[in-house]
Amino acid sequence: MADEFILETHGLTKEFAGFFAVRDVALKVRRGSIHALIGPNGAGKTTCFNLLTKFLRPSAGQILYKGQDITAMAPADVARLGLVRSFQISAVFPHLTALENVRVALQRQHGSSFDFWRSKRVLDRFNGRALDLLNDVGLSEFANTPAVEMPYGRKRALEIATTLALDPEMMLLDEPMAGMGHEDIDKIAALIKRISARHTILMVEHNLSVVANLSDIITVLTRGQVLAQGNYAELSKDERVKEAYLGAGHA
Repeated sequence: MADEFILETHGLTKEFAGFFAVRDVALKVRRGSIHALIGPNGAGKTTCFNLLTKFLRPSAGQILYKGQDITAMAPADVARLGLVRSFQISAVFPHLTALENVRVALQRQHGSSFDFWRSKRVLDRFNGRALDLLNDVGLSEFANTPAVEMPYGRKRALEIATTLALDPEMMLLDEPMAGMGHEDIDKIAALIKRISARHTILMVEHNLSVVANLSDIITVLTRGQVLAQGNYAELSKDERVKEAYLGAGHA
């Protein structure tokens, strides 16, 4: 049964000088699922993400990934195990092309962090895989386009391609739809659905229609604690969830 859950937390807590940003959070993410973490602003969602990917140390509690205790591990070691996060703000090298951005990520995956100064022939060995990844996220035509010249939604797709280059078993997506128009939202939602066939996904997302359409299971946080968990149909009828959102100014 333990194998059923790829990521678990027990009593996960983060305290900042007497303020509990996250308190006693128990999370179980099923292998192969799309699991959404939602809640009003200030609910502790991003703090929770920072704890899971080890950018913050918990004040208390335990994090298990594939049955292994990763609570005290460094971020790079967690990423090497296959738990990789993409950031809320598009994090690509603006003056490199889409192909070069993915190639940099592939170099990191192969332990070749200092290949920037190597010969073109050495770097070109990553091109085939980089082009495959760009094709996977619908960016083949942008391979030679500098990231700075790409539309915002395409940059987010590129960020997902660079995350996929690290060969994660589980991806943590921090507000993948942030700042997007309807057309881009539809494209990125379809992309997330596609990649979920091969990767477990935990995402923080404010767009509730995206959450409703994509998520298998949803955990609702409020004031740093788990308020409720279930599928969208169940949670949309939960009075506590409605109150948490309405009280925070959400429709």
